[in-house]
Parts: sequence; structure tokens; C-alpha cells
Amino acid sequence: MASRLWPRLWIIARAAPSMLLGKRKRPVFVRRILVVHHLLLGDTIMLAPLLKRLRLRYPDADIIMLCNPAYVPLFHKRPYGVTAMPYDPRSISNHFGLANQAAFDIAFVPGDNRWSWLARALKSRWVVAFASDRRTYKDWPIDEFVSFPSVTHTWGDIAARLCDDTSPGQYTMGEWLQPDFAPFAEPSGAYCVLHLGASSPHKLWSSDKWSRLIDWVENQSMQAVLTSGRGEEKLIAEVDPKAVRRHYPGTLDLVQMWQLLRGAEFLVCPDTGIAHLARIVGTPTVALFGPGSPEVSGPGEFWRASSFACVTINDIPCRDQDLLFERKLAWVRHCWRTPQECGNPICIQSITFNSVSDALTNLGVAHLRRPENTA
Repeated sequence: MASRLWPRLWIIARAAPSMLLGKRKRPVFVRRILVVHHLLLGDTIMLAPLLKRLRLRYPDADIIMLCNPAYVPLFHKRPYGVTAMPYDPRSISNHFGLANQAAFDIAFVPGDNRWSWLARALKSRWVVAFASDRRTYKDWPIDEFVSFPSVTHTWGDIAARLCDDTSPGQYTMGEWLQPDFAPFAEPSGAYCVLHLGASSPHKLWSSDKWSRLIDWVENQSMQAVLTSGRGEEKLIAEVDPKAVRRHYPGTLDLVQMWQLLRGAEFLVCPDTGIAHLARIVGTPTVALFGPGSPEVSGPGEFWRASSFACVTINDIPCRDQDLLFERKLAWVRHCWRTPQECGNPICIQSITFNSVSDALTNLGVAHLRRPENTA
């Protein structure tokens, strides 16, 4: 496995000299903008309000965003005129390649402030990031701090605060164009997508409830298409042991997943990156929130018009952690305990089949009939 040691030394060596030059001034003319982060898929997609706000504020600027290489294809059609570049924190050659970029007038750092060092290493003249509860070495390269909100906001709406008060409005279809995809065996006829996988075992819904949901949709002349991430094949095998249904056990890339969602009547999945992908595609979605927070990861203002339902159990005493990107926020309630710390994730286990079927029928998708037994 590649080490982060040499890339870190490279970043420090390039960033340190510019930090010793004394007080800096915010550029008056902004021609090149850098957005630097290494967020997960869902958090990356939820940067859309920030990207749109930057484009409205700086209509003629070149906007470059660094992100996980696996996500770059989602940006091939350059939504909001943004160019996505792959960033691998462990690749020294990747860092050398980024060094060929021209200097940036302003850099924006959503999420972890450690990436402010990379912004400075890439010759960013002014660095904007969120204020921390206490200043650490991560904050040294930052010129301008923006406060986190004191009241409930989603991550996407929070990230947009890094720019000024130019409102990005709400998301409308066509702002983020579908990338070209490699052909794959697509389902025919009416179908829904049930995505079983998630980044944490505490987000996984039980197989018996998935099986009941499959039976319900299939009894209404609709295919249940099963998907998961790589390494999660067993989740599909548990609900479809004879492999009689169309399934994609980690075999689709993200742009192929976009195409699959585009043709689906609806999506049901845990609170994971695929739920956020469905928002930009426009697929009606029911997301199951176990340890996660609907307040942080829900539609918010930007996706308010989307057909998206959050299913959760509100009164879970152990959903009590209040940090968001290492900032303590009084209104945040979620849980990131490990399986070793919590062997009984009641937050996801308590979500019933009926609550999911009710959410689907309330969304009005595919004219689904409510189950006969709603007890």
C-alpha cells in the first residue's frame, strides 16, 4: 500500500515558504478557483450548492475541484462549469502532476481543514475554510474563516456558506448532465432499484425486511433490481439466494449506476452515496437513516423540490454524537460508533417494512398499493 509520508512532506515543503511571507490580501480579481477536499461520495455530491454559488459569483472564473478519482467521471459534462481532477492522497506522482497547475486566486476547503495545506502547496493566494472549535496546525494556512450555522442545515447548504450570500436557488434537472456510460445489460420493463449496501454495517437493513419489500413490489408487476458495492455480494445473496432477480453486485461504475437509476421507478437504499446520486438523477428515493442524520444529509434547501423521503426513528437515545467534521454543533445528532462499540444498532433495526412502504406510497411513485396488512 502506498504511503502518505512522501506526499505529506511534499505538501509541507511547497506550502511552508508562502506561509512565511507575512499577511496576505484577498485577490480583487478572481480568475482561478480551487475547491479541495477528499470527501466520500455523498458529501462530494452535496457540494453542488457550493459549486453553483461559486459559478454565480464568479461567472468567468476557471473552477477546479479535486476529488476521489472514482468520482471524477460524474463530472465529465462539467456541471456548473467545474472541472474535476483526480486526487489521490497516497500518490506522489499525482501530487507532482497537480504542481503543473497554474496558481489559484482563491481556494475553498469544505470539510477537513487539513486540505488547506494542499491548497497552499498548489499556490493558492487566499484560502477560505470553516472555523474550528480550536485552532490547530490544520488552520495555519487559512486566511478567511467561515462559521458553521448555529441552527439546523444540511451539509450541502452548509458548504455553500463558504462563498458569499449569492443564493444558488434550488436544484433543477439539467444543471448536472448525465455523463456518457459504458453499455451494460440494463433491465427492461418497469423496475425499481433496491441498493442494499452501505459504508457502515450499522446502516444495513435486515435481509428479512428487504425480502418483504421485494415481494411487495413484485406483487405489483414491477421488477426489483438489486445492487450493492464491491465486496458486498453476500448482501444480495442473502435476499436472493437462487439469483433469480437481476442484480449488480458491485459491477456497475457510478455513471452506469446513474443510467440504472435514470430508468427506475424509484430507489430504496440506506443513507449512503447512492441516495445522493439519485437526487441529481431525479429518481424518487426513500433513504433509510439509522445512525446518520436526516438533518445533515437530507434534501435541505437546495434539493427541497426533489422526490426524497427520509425514513428514520427519531427517539434513539444513543444517536447522541454532535460532531460534524470535527466541529461540535448543538443541533447535530448522529452516531458513528463501531460494531465493537455497539453490537445492537437499534437505529436501523427499528425501521419497519411498513414505514418504508408508507414512504413510497406517500411519494406517489409507481402508483404502489399499500400493503393489505399495515399492522
